[in-house]
Amino acid sequence: MTFFEFEKKFPTETAAIDYFVALRYSGKLVCPHCASQEGVYRSRKRLRYYQCTKCNNSFSVFSGTIFQSSKLSIRKWFYAIHIFLNGKKGVSACNLQREIGGSYKTAWRMLHQIRAAMSVGDTFKIFENLVEVDETYVGGKPRLGSSAPRKKGRGTSKTPVIGIVERGTKQICARVVLNDIPLKVHLIPFILRTVVRGTTVVTDDFKGYLGLDDENYTHCSVNHSAKQYSDGNGTHTNNVENFWSILKRGIIGVYHKVSSGYLQRYVNEACFRRNNMQSDSIFDKVLEQAVIPQANRAWRVAA
Repeated sequence: MTFFEFEKKFPTETAAIDYFVALRYSGKLVCPHCASQEGVYRSRKRLRYYQCTKCNNSFSVFSGTIFQSSKLSIRKWFYAIHIFLNGKKGVSACNLQREIGGSYKTAWRMLHQIRAAMSVGDTFKIFENLVEVDETYVGGKPRLGSSAPRKKGRGTSKTPVIGIVERGTKQICARVVLNDIPLKVHLIPFILRTVVRGTTVVTDDFKGYLGLDDENYTHCSVNHSAKQYSDGNGTHTNNVENFWSILKRGIIGVYHKVSSGYLQRYVNEACFRRNNMQSDSIFDKVLEQAVIPQANRAWRVAA
């Protein structure tokens, strides 16, 4: 969606609210207090609120969503989602602040709320076709002039992330894991939870994958230690490594620094973009997932 398409679609605050109401309630507005569909009308003074004549209660159509309790206009929220989705590697809070005004804290909170929507329903995917599995490490580099060693990969103090890409659909699932437990302890349980047994699994030569054959997987690998990146017959991990490059370019070039406590949210953001990159309804999907299930409400960032 371009800026001009956005302006045409949401010319006013009322148009933005009506669009969300139609998307959330599918044309059947229901009172959450008495479950009545009759006699529910919009408040004349508060556009976000509806009144039920049957039980005489009012309710906000944004209750239980990432927009709940926000004083910002819904049109500003929609514009933030629009520019956030248009950035391949994301949008920084400073940039969002320049676009919509207000404080940096408000922009930072909005982006985390949108990431919370992107994470709804992001349970472990189940893959049935050939998959590529790889791990990477995310974290900052030592300062220039520092005596700290510039160690890469396993053994570093950076945060490990495991990713699985289904080669046919290009769908990806990635999880941040604890750094105080050996990575190989996480690998096979993660694959067992996401990949159907009997599937072909392509990895590098890390010894943590050696037990895959015993779990009834067809295990193929490339020897990265010997600088082998493809055997010429389709055995490679190029797709998942491409995802790592986009994730890291976003962190280094846009966000600059991400704490390990928030890293999973940024990984979910990158996965959501990758999994919906060809969808024409990606904007609507964010709005649909903006209704946070009760079990996921811990994701919401406090105002």
